[in-house]
Amino acid sequence: MSPGTGAALRLLAATLDAKAVAEIGTGTGVSGTYLLQGMRPDGVLTTVDTEPERQQFARQAFRAAGFAGNRARFIPGGALDVLPRLADGGYDLVFCDGDRLECLDYLAESLRLLRPGGLVCFEGVFAGGRTVDSAAQPAEVLRLRELLRTVRESQELQSTLLPVGDGLLCAMRRG
Repeated sequence: MSPGTGAALRLLAATLDAKAVAEIGTGTGVSGTYLLQGMRPDGVLTTVDTEPERQQFARQAFRAAGFAGNRARFIPGGALDVLPRLADGGYDLVFCDGDRLECLDYLAESLRLLRPGGLVCFEGVFAGGRTVDSAAQPAEVLRLRELLRTVRESQELQSTLLPVGDGLLCAMRRG
């Protein structure tokens, strides 16, 4: 994740005064650290990843950044197995940085998870410029194009595409 993308996530979490954030794709904790920095002091980040080892790295990164252990909830597993168990309307922000082939499913789950006025954000939607390249593209790029089209055409969402990092798609769930 680029510092610009991280700064944008931190700002978005702060603007929302986010208390509950869900993250798809824990990684090593970089994005989670930015999100936690922007969240309320009593906010909790729920982060999902298929690799428990990555979550251990993230746990260490959060601790090193000065966050108490109760600020993050780590759930190992596939996002599409875990997200249905999370509370409807219980989240201020959902950050998606998982399997690009599942991005439309992440969007559907995010709409269920978000409170009215909440944000869903997708990292890496430029795919290194391939989403606008007219040449034949792999399935993941075609899926990203479909995500961009779906969000743009949705009556339920107000969206923008921020040109930070490799593209940050942000969409607010209308009330």
